Amino acid sequence: MTSINVISIISIGALHLDAIKAQAEQAYPQECCGLLVGRLNASGFLSITRVVASANTSNANTADSFEVDPKVRFDVMRDVEHSEDDIIGHYHSHPDHPAKPSQTDINMAFEPEFIWLITSVNTGQAADITAWRLDQSTRTCTPLTLLIRDPG
Repeated sequence: MTSINVISIISIGALHLDAIKAQAEQAYPQECCGLLVGRLNASGFLSITRVVASANTSNANTADSFEVDPKVRFDVMRDVEHSEDDIIGHYHSHPDHPAKPSQTDINMAFEPEFIWLITSVNTGQAADITAWRLDQSTRTCTPLTLLIRDPG
């Protein structure tokens, strides 16, 4: 089986991207966040099958940090326990900053197998969405290809 750590293409539905963008715009000027649920598909891509929104429970400034609500994470962990899906990463927004990992993101990258989707939000409008793999131990940020599936 292919290791998730070597996957470089992430497949996501257009409707999932629309939901992330809407949440990012609604949260502006704070960061939004949530979990990515998915699995390896037959083409060898990591396929996002669901996005789960979360409140940003960061104790720091939520304009430049995020933390997924632990209850949301545990609920999703229980939900996927007996399925083909798993938590494969998370998403968050960068208000008035580029859709690339910040130093704060790198410092919080405790799960190197996780995918990070980052949405830039410029003056309240969602713009770019990028996918990354972050590794705190090596301090590296690897860009991933985001393949957008049609809604139908």
